Amino acid sequence: MKKIILTVFAASSLLLYSTPSFALVSLSVGIPMSQTISGNTGDDASYDMAYGNAPDKTGGYFLGVGFLSFGIGIDSYTTKFKTGSCNGCWGTANDGGLKTNMTNVFYLLPVPVVNLIIGLGTGTQEYDCKTSDGKGCSAYYDKGSASQWYTSIGMPIIPFFDIHLSYRSITGKNIKFKRDGVKDDNSGSVTGIGLAFNF
Repeated sequence: MKKIILTVFAASSLLLYSTPSFALVSLSVGIPMSQTISGNTGDDASYDMAYGNAPDKTGGYFLGVGFLSFGIGIDSYTTKFKTGSCNGCWGTANDGGLKTNMTNVFYLLPVPVVNLIIGLGTGTQEYDCKTSDGKGCSAYYDKGSASQWYTSIGMPIIPFFDIHLSYRSITGKNIKFKRDGVKDDNSGSVTGIGLAFNF
């Protein structure tokens, strides 16, 4: 009887640990691959088309820690602008960009074969650049609040490890130009890739 109980316990443990939704602890790390900005920056649509915040290269990280099916995470990344400066930050060096920081909560859905996560996040967006007067973009723009929903789908390579793709939909309409109070809309989306380890 004792051997049967131990055998059942061992088999159950292997099954539960190999099923992503029942992993006791999961750790994930990822990087953003690209960002799109669909909102308008400034109050003139034609101006925005010519000089708006067109995203270029992005860099940073996504981190997540889960316990059973729930978890928390943080995103921190900066996307450079093709124009080299934020809309309205005159005299900037060729390094202007949009900095995003988010705190997330997520849920691992109990589906077979793949690791499917849905999550919500809240945080801030701000322009990050150097200006000719040395004050930086913060002298011209206030930091704005932002929120997001996101999902990722991971394909297990081995029972305790997967590679996943993620998609984030961001609402960020609150970076305010101090001179006239106009708020820039930097809403858009971010795609990323990452690795997760399940214990």
